Amino acid sequence: MSVTTTSPSRREYPSDIAFTPAVKIIQEQKGSRKNYARMERSGGWPATVTPELARFLADLDMFYLGTANADGQPYIQYRGGSPGFLKVVDEHTVGFADFGGNRQYITLGNLSENPRAFIFLMDYANQQRIKLWGTARVVENDSGLLDKLRDPAYPGKVERAILFTVEAWDVNCQQHIHQRFSQRQIAPVIEQLQQRIADLESEVKSLKSGTSNVH
Repeated sequence: MSVTTTSPSRREYPSDIAFTPAVKIIQEQKGSRKNYARMERSGGWPATVTPELARFLADLDMFYLGTANADGQPYIQYRGGSPGFLKVVDEHTVGFADFGGNRQYITLGNLSENPRAFIFLMDYANQQRIKLWGTARVVENDSGLLDKLRDPAYPGKVERAILFTVEAWDVNCQQHIHQRFSQRQIAPVIEQLQQRIADLESEVKSLKSGTSNVH
């Protein structure tokens, strides 16, 4: 079964990938269409990988990848790796090394019949999120590409590469994002606290020792 997609060249604005006619009707009914129309006319969403997006990707160690099968059944998959493992390949493409997992291959199966994909980027610590719309494809047996995408220090077994072609992206508001921190982010703080505790314990021990010597 084939999936019909709309070419980026046929969209008036990059945001049309998300703001379909049905969405715009709802925006009109709910009173937000005027503001979004102004956004579209003033430049709208970026359609390439900008330095701003590249900097955002460089520190992230996880994201969510959305795909759908030919019938439109959606699927969301968590992806994790070392910081910056979702790498910029060129101004239109990001990619990552695909690690071995539970071998269900739902994402691979979906992409084999429907290239439409979505990446949801969350920076919980700084309460920021970015959404990427585009297409994705699986690349097998390309050692050069895998060498570019893999991180030798990360223990996951690399099986293939997945490349994502960016057609539009948008920065979401910070509203309702609960702040969370990864183990990597809190480790330095814990280390400082442990050192401070050790210093205080040493100081207390020294004071007790001095007191015991007073007659």
